[in-house]
Parts: sequence; C-alpha cells; structure tokens
Amino acid sequence: MADQYDCALDLMRRLPPQNVEENFSKLLQLVNADLADELLSAIDQPLKVRQCQKTGKDYLICDYNRDGDSYRSPWTNEYEPELPDGALPSPTLRKLEVAANDAFDTYREMYYEGGISSVYTFDIDDKFAVVVLIKKVGDGARRMKGAWDSIHVFEVQERGRNAHYKLTSTVMLYMITNNQNLGDMNLSGSMTRQSEQDFPVDDPSAHVANIGRMVEDIEGKMRNSLQEVYFGKTKDIANDLRSLGSLAESREQARIQKELVGRLMERNAQ
Repeated sequence: MADQYDCALDLMRRLPPQNVEENFSKLLQLVNADLADELLSAIDQPLKVRQCQKTGKDYLICDYNRDGDSYRSPWTNEYEPELPDGALPSPTLRKLEVAANDAFDTYREMYYEGGISSVYTFDIDDKFAVVVLIKKVGDGARRMKGAWDSIHVFEVQERGRNAHYKLTSTVMLYMITNNQNLGDMNLSGSMTRQSEQDFPVDDPSAHVANIGRMVEDIEGKMRNSLQEVYFGKTKDIANDLRSLGSLAESREQARIQKELVGRLMERNAQ
C-alpha cells in the first residue's frame, strides 16, 4: 500500500501540472480505492477561481477552504453553496485572515501586477494554519499562454512572545507558445520547498508581517530556481539543437574563422 502511494505521488510530480485533474482521474482507476482521500490531500492541483455571490469579488478555491461540496469565501466568511454547519475560523483567526487578505492583495499587485490572491486560516490542535494562495494567468498575448500557481501552507505555533512558523510552498508553472519565431513549446513543472523560522510576536497583527516576509523570501528563491532550471536549461538545449541563422550564414562564419586561423598560423610561422 505504501509503495503504491509513493509511486503515485512520484508519477504525479512528473506530469504536466495543467493536466493534473485528467491525470489524477486516470490514476484513481489504477490505485487502491482506500488511497483516494490520501492522494487527494497530498497532490496539489492548479487553483480555480470562483466569484463571491455577495460581494462579486473573485477568490481562489482549493482543499483548504472546502467543506463537502461547498467553498468558503474569504470576503464574507460564508460557504457557497450555503452550509450552515461548515467549519469556520475562530474570531481571532478570522480577524487575522481579513488583515492577511488585505496585505497579500497589495503584495500580489506589486509582484504580479494582476492575478488573484486568497488567504485562509483554521485551527489545528494547539497550533493554527494559514494558507496563502496566488494565481496569475497569462493574457495570451503573442500567441503565448501560461499560468503561475503558488500555494503556501503555514503551521504556526505560538510560544510566549515568539512564534514558530513551518512553511511548505509549492509552485506550479506552465507556459505554452505557438508562434512563427519559437514554434510550438510546452514548458511546465512544479516545485516544492520547505522552510522554518522563529519570529517575535508582540501582538496578533505581527503574524501578517512575519508570514509576508517568509512568502516574499521563498517565492524569490523559487523564481530564481525556476528561471535557472527550466528557462536556462531549455534555452541551452534549444541553442544546441537549432540555429536561428541560415545555413549560408553559418557556412560564411565558418569560412571566415578558417581564414583567420590560417593567417595567424602563417604569421606565427614567420
């Protein structure tokens, strides 16, 4: 059972994130039925957008704000469709959730210049959790489309005037191009990183600043890694496999190089 679970997770990590739902549906037909719930909670899926019925504002839905078939709006703290006995954060956490949504709305606009963000909080035993979601979809300009989904899950444990933050961050990225210069290209993948830090907490509002600092730091590192691993390596491979110049230009460059080498050898011989 454990081997099947690990193999399923390993397989899903290697498949394109934009096809997670389709691949996950097929995977469930192959694995033991008892693993379905475990896999559903362990496999991150691209974030979906829903509009709040009362405020008209968009928010992101995922397993962290779901109860049954309903999803909780961060703007009203109500479930849609209505769910009278749905799980809700405590008044203290709800106040933190509202402040965090305002803060990350500004963060999203600064770093992403668009997109959607949502923050959710909930209690877990003697700790509490904060989930920060950000989604940015490309506008399809220049026959190019893509999306960035980042999911940051915090476990926070307060220790007197300090708090311990355990962060698990996942980024899912895909980019598909179809134009004359670049041809057809599908670049996609996901990355997960973890981080733990302690920060002072003078009052509950300090959690927002501490969480924001950690998200900013880890997203910067993950963006750099994605740029080096995905885009840098892809560029190297593309440059090795194809030339943007014509065959005639390449031959002319080779002729000039050969001629220069010949003249240098003649000069050295004299």
